[in-house]
Amino acid sequence: MKEPLSLARRTLPPLPALRALEALDRLGSATAVAEELDLTQSAVSRQLKTLEAQLGVTLFLRDRRALRLTPQARDFAATCRDALDRIAQGALALRLDPSGGALHLAILPSFGMRWLVPRLPDFARRHPDVTVNMTTKLRPFAFADAPYDAAIHFGSPDAWPGTRHLRLMPERVRPLAARALLPDGPVSLEALARLPLLHIQTRPDAWKTWFTAQGVDPGPLPGTSFDQFTTILQAAIHGLGIALLPDYLSETDRASGALVPAADSAPMTLGAYHLIWPDDRPASAALTAFRDWLALITEDEDALPR
Repeated sequence: MKEPLSLARRTLPPLPALRALEALDRLGSATAVAEELDLTQSAVSRQLKTLEAQLGVTLFLRDRRALRLTPQARDFAATCRDALDRIAQGALALRLDPSGGALHLAILPSFGMRWLVPRLPDFARRHPDVTVNMTTKLRPFAFADAPYDAAIHFGSPDAWPGTRHLRLMPERVRPLAARALLPDGPVSLEALARLPLLHIQTRPDAWKTWFTAQGVDPGPLPGTSFDQFTTILQAAIHGLGIALLPDYLSETDRASGALVPAADSAPMTLGAYHLIWPDDRPASAALTAFRDWLALITEDEDALPR
């Protein structure tokens, strides 16, 4: 005996009709829809009429010059667009990795290069069936519009609505400079505020927050800005200014003496890194393995003395 069709399957409109509706909303004319879908205008018209008949609602406002969607139809077209994009992304992922063992990860460049990549060989040994593909993304994005399974983010997870997160590690920063820029060693906070400061574009208030935490109101803090910490690191090493750098990024250069403390202050935490993933879809086996591995290594590293 055949299983009865679910309500969703009984009410699901034909895929070609949904594609025609989405295209009409996006392109604005049946002529453009026919050209994009490689159909005749009459075929497009039939698909749209079929959709309207199946749904039992008016989708179109017809006049002599154009075929326009009702406000409700535009909302439905947006829903169709999201669903069709998800299907297309899933099909692409399947073609690229039929085994389902790939993880598509958006990373922050400096954190990815200096913290994550050196640890990935351990993940590869534990999970040789999982391939981690990485792409640099500096700012939050909508998972529905991007082909990523997860992302690494600095700051509050609230910047990513509709997601879940795993806290990885705090970012401890300290002001550093080339020895030639500070030949007499650390300076007072007031003197530091008058020196050339290097700023990171994704955290424009980092220096002000740091000074405030030291009990100083520095006033305006002009200086050169950069979009990545790796660039700021090189600028600081070459004496361009004072950089507020994360410990994980500056460890080697502090040990070699290429960078020295610019002030007598302890490292300060201004935020934390997180793994972010969408909550509207099941986590894949690859994502689950990667998430569990990150939880394990960050827990072990948090237990180390600092």
